[in-house]
Amino acid sequence: MEKVRCLIIGGGPAGYTAAIYTARAGVEPVLYEGMEPGGQLTTTTTVENYPGFDKGIDANMLMGTMRGQAERFGTDIRRGVVTSADLSSRPFRIVVDEKDEISADSIIIATGASAKYLGIPSETEFHGRGVSACATCDGFFYRKKDVAVVGGGDTACEEASYLANLCNKVYMIVRRDVFRASKAMQDRVASTKNIEILWNCNTQEVLGDKSGVTGVRLLRKDGKVFDIKVDGFFLAIGHHPDSELFGKWVETDEKGYIITKGKTSETNVEGVFAAGDVQDSRYRQAVTAAGSGCQAALDAEKFLIAHKN
Repeated sequence: MEKVRCLIIGGGPAGYTAAIYTARAGVEPVLYEGMEPGGQLTTTTTVENYPGFDKGIDANMLMGTMRGQAERFGTDIRRGVVTSADLSSRPFRIVVDEKDEISADSIIIATGASAKYLGIPSETEFHGRGVSACATCDGFFYRKKDVAVVGGGDTACEEASYLANLCNKVYMIVRRDVFRASKAMQDRVASTKNIEILWNCNTQEVLGDKSGVTGVRLLRKDGKVFDIKVDGFFLAIGHHPDSELFGKWVETDEKGYIITKGKTSETNVEGVFAAGDVQDSRYRQAVTAAGSGCQAALDAEKFLIAHKN
């Protein structure tokens, strides 16, 4: 069985940043990228709001640069998916791709969170070409255009309100005749003139062409099918943290986000740390994920020094 001092699980901004810091500290980390090297960010195109790039940067290029930086400092980056874990005692035991066993003195969980989608084929077809699950990330590209937001909770209302400051018009597609959002968020939406709510509607199809999204086909509860013209289609029906593998040992909230102690990255399991969207249900930004990856690395380094054999 291979033994490592620090195992990082996940290859997004949090994982790569944790790798950069632990590698520079001489910890010799091993990082498994999982099924989506680069994380969710690679599903978008240009990143406009990551500090240091005044003209924006291609998402895959940004993640590739982070990956290269982690490798340059000595991180052992590997393709592979962690398929089982035993965090009952140290050293922790991890199995990769159902065959490779690893013993780790410390673990940084940076597996991220996946946006929930409707599951219609056209949604996948236009992903990154008008379909997005992050208004803060991609809203800028739809300045003075018409867009649609799917959802009826606080997140949907927040996304719609954010987009209303940028876009000409925002349609909210709500499958029921009421919001699930808090009254404060409902009041905010109601007071925003360029938000139109389409009640009792389900999305049948995202419409588009080679240039990207051009509209949405909706089915209303009364059976009427109609189209609306939009340039952007934003999903705001929630996220699912990729924490199931560790839920037997690591404490999570009711939605599955890993709970960390205070302002640290420490979990309830000593020697196990969490960073990025897997423990962040509020911000879910690349820059905050990178920052928490730095925290996890520093916490892990401190832990390893204190428990040095």
